[in-house]
Amino acid sequence: MRRRKYEGHVSHERWLVSYADFITLLFAFFVVLYAFAQSDQKRQAEVSEAIDTAFKSLGIFGQVSRVSSSKIGSDAAERATMAMNIVMGEDVLAPAQVKNDLDRMKRELDQRLSNQVAQHTVSLKVGKDGLVISLREAGFFDSGSAMPRKDALDPMRAIASELNQMPYDLRVEGHTDNIPIHTAKFDSNWELSSSRATNVARILLMLNAVPADRLSAAGYAEYHPVDTNDTEEGRARNRRVDLVITPRTKVNLATAEPVHPTGAWQKITDSDNKAATN
Repeated sequence: MRRRKYEGHVSHERWLVSYADFITLLFAFFVVLYAFAQSDQKRQAEVSEAIDTAFKSLGIFGQVSRVSSSKIGSDAAERATMAMNIVMGEDVLAPAQVKNDLDRMKRELDQRLSNQVAQHTVSLKVGKDGLVISLREAGFFDSGSAMPRKDALDPMRAIASELNQMPYDLRVEGHTDNIPIHTAKFDSNWELSSSRATNVARILLMLNAVPADRLSAAGYAEYHPVDTNDTEEGRARNRRVDLVITPRTKVNLATAEPVHPTGAWQKITDSDNKAATN
């Protein structure tokens, strides 16, 4: 008797096995992506907190609280951007209040010194160091002299009246062109630039522009030009005294706490009021 040939059953649903494998691999892929995203978020939090700690020690973010790893929103991104701008030398150098103060001072001085600005003897700009008021030699000094002319006192009084309303530091910088000088008073451009800066600083102290502990003076000779020294016009721009108004970013060594610009001014005011009451 002939055996009946066995015919196997043909399945039409084998595609489900491949589909299931594909879904499993796809799920694993997205799990890996999610893990990487969580890892990057953690690293961002660590970087943000490290930047925050470093700049707090310099007093730049004295009133801003630290960002926790569970809160990495726009605040953290904004603070990290501000910190990187400071490191890279961009214009963002302080909290918004400080920048607004400097912008307002620039607008006020633009109006009060409009004649000098129009004559190109004074220029103002807000840059990475703060507000820079450039006093050109042509409007304030005789050639080779370190003593400001008498007609320079009026614009300096206007500047002083604006400075004494701000709780910020002032750095007076003397600059020259690259033509060597050798006179009975000055052996080099170093002496001339330093003497000009010191004399301007002394006048500002007499005009009560800033307290002495917030004032400094320095001479840079010809080594920080703002224009070329190959032309007379460029050399004229380089012969100047810069008044650089900067936010206070000192660290209080006695308490090891950073001093914020507005916070420092508030402490000074509170201390004065307390002394007056006593």
